[in-house]
Amino acid sequence: MFDLDRWIEIFQTLSKNKLRTALSGFTIAFAILLFTLLFGVGNGLKHTFEKQFARDAINSVYIRSGKTTKPYKGLQSGRQIQFRNDDSKFMNDKFEDEIQFFSPNIQRFNVQAIYKGEQNRYTIRGVYPDYQPLESAVTQEGRFLTYLDIERRAKVIAIGRLVEEDLFGQLSALGKNITLDGISYKVIGVFNDPGGDNDERFIYAPFTTIQGIYKPNDEIDQFGLTFNQNLSVEKALAFSNLLTKMLKEKHNVDPRDQSAIRVFNYAERTKKTQAFMIALNIIILFIGIGTLVAGIIGISNIMVYIVKERTKELGIRKALGATPKSIIGMIMMESIFVTALAGYIGLLIGVFSLKALGKSLEGYGILNPSVETYVIIGATIVLIIAGTIAGYIPAKRAARIKPIVALNDE
Repeated sequence: MFDLDRWIEIFQTLSKNKLRTALSGFTIAFAILLFTLLFGVGNGLKHTFEKQFARDAINSVYIRSGKTTKPYKGLQSGRQIQFRNDDSKFMNDKFEDEIQFFSPNIQRFNVQAIYKGEQNRYTIRGVYPDYQPLESAVTQEGRFLTYLDIERRAKVIAIGRLVEEDLFGQLSALGKNITLDGISYKVIGVFNDPGGDNDERFIYAPFTTIQGIYKPNDEIDQFGLTFNQNLSVEKALAFSNLLTKMLKEKHNVDPRDQSAIRVFNYAERTKKTQAFMIALNIIILFIGIGTLVAGIIGISNIMVYIVKERTKELGIRKALGATPKSIIGMIMMESIFVTALAGYIGLLIGVFSLKALGKSLEGYGILNPSVETYVIIGATIVLIIAGTIAGYIPAKRAARIKPIVALNDE
């Protein structure tokens, strides 16, 4: 039950002992502040990695060609490996169960795009509709490419959000025609990409259209695919290793040649990043727990000192009829109040500090540093419990002292 007289007495005691109260509060507030900042920075690092993964599907594989560095089967080194349409059929036939989405890719860099008086240069990609989930692109207006566009070799394009802003300003690009290298294409869709600005400056066109214009000999620049999500990381890596081996055999490449055919499997990056994130979480948790333990020790030491300092006062209270229960209750209420108030202040300072430093920390690879509310509330509750225990133990000991002994304490 709320006892107004008790609370008035507590506030009077705290106001008469400002330094003692300030030291107690500072220890608690600093512990929560440091805890909040540490977890906020840790979450910022996790957000950075999550954004990097958002650039492409985490189960994606990209296959690129290069030049051979070793002679093989009578063929000299320095031979350029060229992918063609039959490589698409080869991979889909051999790995039908492992492949989820698949798209060949032709890229043209620095293509001049013109709409009325506006112009700029972008990268255009000739792809299949399956390429959209590989890039995690989200349609904002209109639609993405379809297989009917592929079949008809349609001169249609889906453009990134920033391409629309560059060429059309505040107007919608949907249904408008853009000239790319002198050829007119109709805009059928606008997309955004969680990968960021660079990924929103691409233009996608039907693969058959771009191949017919720029690669008349059925040439392909690279392939993108996603593997079946039911595959474990180990099986996904085994799949890409077998795929690499079979492509090397098909193109007469030495199995030890690492440059001629390069396969980038995101499963390997996922495996390394998951291990890093687990280690990062353990480190942050360890440091956070250490911070709380330091705060608990600080609270405990201060409470022992406070009770010791108030021995005479407690003796007078007992001489005037105060019961041990009332003395213990008073000290514990003081401890809980100071711990809760200081913890809340430390929490507010920590949260506002993270918001204020958010933009400046991005330059250090820490994106959107923040901390979940339940984590900080949990840490504050732990400190409140610690403060309660820290106040109870010395208070119980002090409540047992006889008034005459307490009054004679020096």
